[in-house]
Amino acid sequence: MNGPKPARKRIAPELSTVASQFRRWWRRRQRPASDEAQPPLLQTDDGNPRRLGVEFEFSGLSLARLSELVPQCTGGHLHVVSDYEAEVRDTPWGSFVIELDFAFLKELGRAQSDPTVERNSLEELSESLLAALAKQVVPFEIVTPPIPFEELAVVDRLVAQLRRAGARGTGHSPLYAFGLHLNIELPALDAQTITRYVQAFGLLFDWLRERCHPDFSRRLSPYIEPFPSDYLRHILQPDYAPSVDQLIDDYLAHNPTRNRALDMLPTFAHLDEERVRNTVKDPRVKARPALHYRLPNCQIDEPDWRWRDLWRDWLQVEHLANDPERLQSMAAAYLDAHDGMVGRLVSDWARQSRAWLLDDDALAGR
Repeated sequence: MNGPKPARKRIAPELSTVASQFRRWWRRRQRPASDEAQPPLLQTDDGNPRRLGVEFEFSGLSLARLSELVPQCTGGHLHVVSDYEAEVRDTPWGSFVIELDFAFLKELGRAQSDPTVERNSLEELSESLLAALAKQVVPFEIVTPPIPFEELAVVDRLVAQLRRAGARGTGHSPLYAFGLHLNIELPALDAQTITRYVQAFGLLFDWLRERCHPDFSRRLSPYIEPFPSDYLRHILQPDYAPSVDQLIDDYLAHNPTRNRALDMLPTFAHLDEERVRNTVKDPRVKARPALHYRLPNCQIDEPDWRWRDLWRDWLQVEHLANDPERLQSMAAAYLDAHDGMVGRLVSDWARQSRAWLLDDDALAGR
């Protein structure tokens, strides 16, 4: 007579989670480029393909070396603007800009300088001293033109080429607060569309920050701040349906700065530049019909780092913004979780957010 079957050993939940994460990672590594996830809306409301611009901050390569590498990947012709800036023009997508980020040095220096030192002191440094400092803390930046989603392989080639040539990313030094910025063309510029994107990003910010693991130096800087909680609660109210003018005014009242993980000033300046300039005098605000997402690190020197993974995380925002029922449900849950002082202090919203995420198959449209 057969005895009772031995009980199956149960796998510890944490091991099961690790195994699941490994399987997802392996499937992603094996997925062909044609199977990459896409936004739900691939065209603008005028029927043109939506596009993405990418900005990489890194060090380790000179302007002369970059002036060789970028045209090799993109085609086009090099035009040297100055000792610190060049453009690769006439590529199939437009001009790629290569520049030493002086604004980064000024902002970093002002944030860390002695309060008794005059704010304009950095501007009075000699060019030789500025160049010496730049070797330590100032990134070079490559800014791509807007590229149709289906043609982003050129960015893959560029990243691979820069890595092989010795580009250094965020993790190479505690001083390297280098970021990767995405400029995502909106599918439409009406108030309802923009509102949904701002709401979706605000709801997913905690999860995105957890996924990005911003470097310590970047978290200390003011550049990647979230939307203020009172602004987020205001725009998540179920009856919030502003006009474009009201949407811009509400944003400027709570966010009169570029220092947001999702900087909406370029979008709003494109719609009403005078309204934005009346509040924000910063000349670095560049009007364009795109969302300026600036939360992720640029870990370009790490072999397992893929900028496409950051783009894939952003696609959760895309899908949430274009799913009004899921967006409304998540907004209600957020308001409930953050009701009162106690709720705001104890809520683990990054964890709770996962209940509204799409899986890999849904992101890839399968």
